Amino acid sequence: MTEHRIPARDLPPGVVRRAGPWAVGNRDGELFGVSRRCRHQLGDLSKGSIDADGCLVCPWHQSRYDVTTGEMVAGPHGFLGYHGKTPGYTQLVRSYGKVLKLQVRRVLRRGDDVVVE
Repeated sequence: MTEHRIPARDLPPGVVRRAGPWAVGNRDGELFGVSRRCRHQLGDLSKGSIDADGCLVCPWHQSRYDVTTGEMVAGPHGFLGYHGKTPGYTQLVRSYGKVLKLQVRRVLRRGDDVVVE
């Protein structure tokens, strides 16, 4: 299995970065790695954020993911991000996100690097 590395200094608490095909984040010292593409419209989760609950938030439509399971726990907000609520659409996408979870990988600190195994 290929390892992907980024410098640990580039991943302070509260930050998410790209490491190859993975979105790697630091939840107050707890490192995580998940597949980079949102299950809604394939937004790049490595450009996302970590919310107060420790979930990874997609930068496109604010879908939220539990980074320990890869499951979508909320979102998206609106259809294509600019329409109001679309009846049933959010529930459909959330159901899809529960079945097709993000892949979760172990992430470790090795010396000056953060490594996705």
